[in-house]
Amino acid sequence: MRMKNFYMPTLRENPAEAEIASHRLLLRAGMIRKTASGIYTYLPLGFRAIKKIEGIVREGMDRFGAQEVLMSAIQPQEIWEESGRWANFGPEMFKLKDRNDRTFCLGPTAEEYFTMLVRDELKSYKQLPLNLYQIQTKYRDEKRPRFGINRAREFTMKDAYSFDKDHETMLESYKNMWHAYEYIFDKIGLDYRVVKGDSGVMGDSDSHEFVAMSETGEGIIVYSDDSEYAATDEKAEVVLAKPEKEEMKDLEEVSTPDVKTIEDLAGFLDMEPSRFAKVVALRVADENVFVLIPGDRELNMAKLVSYLKAPEHEIEMLSDEQIEKATGAKAGFSGPIGLKGVRLLVDKRISERSNLVCGANKTDAHIKNVNYGRDFEGEIVEDLLLIKEGDKGPNGEELKFARGIEVGNIFQLGTKYSEPMKATFLDENGKEKPFIMGSYGIGITRTVTAVIEQNYDEKGIVWPASVAPYHAIITVMNINDETQMELANELYDQLWDKGIETMLDDRKERPGVKFNDRDLIGIPYRITVGKKASEGIVEFSTRAEMLNEDIDKSELLNKIKL
Repeated sequence: MRMKNFYMPTLRENPAEAEIASHRLLLRAGMIRKTASGIYTYLPLGFRAIKKIEGIVREGMDRFGAQEVLMSAIQPQEIWEESGRWANFGPEMFKLKDRNDRTFCLGPTAEEYFTMLVRDELKSYKQLPLNLYQIQTKYRDEKRPRFGINRAREFTMKDAYSFDKDHETMLESYKNMWHAYEYIFDKIGLDYRVVKGDSGVMGDSDSHEFVAMSETGEGIIVYSDDSEYAATDEKAEVVLAKPEKEEMKDLEEVSTPDVKTIEDLAGFLDMEPSRFAKVVALRVADENVFVLIPGDRELNMAKLVSYLKAPEHEIEMLSDEQIEKATGAKAGFSGPIGLKGVRLLVDKRISERSNLVCGANKTDAHIKNVNYGRDFEGEIVEDLLLIKEGDKGPNGEELKFARGIEVGNIFQLGTKYSEPMKATFLDENGKEKPFIMGSYGIGITRTVTAVIEQNYDEKGIVWPASVAPYHAIITVMNINDETQMELANELYDQLWDKGIETMLDDRKERPGVKFNDRDLIGIPYRITVGKKASEGIVEFSTRAEMLNEDIDKSELLNKIKL
């Protein structure tokens, strides 16, 4: 590509809207432009990077036996009602009507669509296993679009779906996709970890996430160097030592005027926060739900959603007025004793501790020496806690915490979609059975941000050659010098002939401007044609090392490794 007429509107200053490095650099390098909140236009350089990642994803999926299709981004309401997700998916779903008043959505994901496709076409176990995938635009009306294209309302995603005859072969398909993802992300060059994830509204049982390590990542992962244990903080099991049982003491009400928080209460009573039981007061659909957890811990909302089997958008915090109406006391003084008309969930650790302190359901009062079983009862839930620094792994391992960007996920769906949608096949005995399914996603545009977050410096992007928009860039110091232009054109043609995608900067700009742009857009291999052109000598460097050396033009092809 000759840059004289190339559309690359770079910016010299950092955009005020940019929150993280990838967002800032994609805007500055003229690769994306914002259309509306969470909606972006991809300019030539940015679009080429996306197509490079798509190419690697296709190669990996095809190599591991998946077959590509392309389905519409518009999906009919009826198939979502069959699965039960039309109402449950929530306000993130874009909904629309056609001129005949038929309702559709812009697909946020495609489990129903693929299930419908296979249900109508595949009838025998002899056609299994089957794995179909697409690379398609997805739409989710994010409440808070942020971090540029990392969490956008319109994004490109690869989603695949496997169909098997039984659980054992589904696990084989699941492992096969695991290996495909390793192949893909290794080839892209990402530093990533595979961790146990939360299935959320997508999956049914086990799931794993492929997380690109990044200090600016939204997700937190927990892992151990002493074992293979790794999980998201949403999924990570909280393992606490079981305290010794104490002899139950008599209940004692204590006056705690205007002492509402655990921190204030700990100071007021001179007790450790772990000795308190705190209430998290929620409204779930049309029901008040109080969750009781240790005072030194935080509620894990993903675990709660999983237990309740309720969509997250139906869960909200009770207001102070609602709390007072439910308990008879102001917010900050809620407790489990004597509650009426409230569903009480109790983290198991509360039931194992003795003589706790909790709210008295009476303004300005708490109760000491509260014990589960004697003083109150509720639904015991194995684990509702968010893991934190200092916690141990399930086998006592030391745990480390790190941030990352989720670039891929794999779900074991089982019959979550095939049963309600009546997607069945005939087995070896002629018996009708539902397909056992798996689901596998890769965020294409999100992977772009992950690559940049792992590969940039103070000057700009440092693309790995595997996904760079172009492999090489030739910078001509003086485009009015015929010798320089002649050599630059010769090298340009030679590199393209060898499959090396090359930019030729033939713009009427000062060398400093060209060098700054070259650093900013991050093309891996750089050739500068200058005063030694008449000798066949060019300056060569890589964007990663930025060490210039003079070489003969005949050496150039040996320097570029793809």
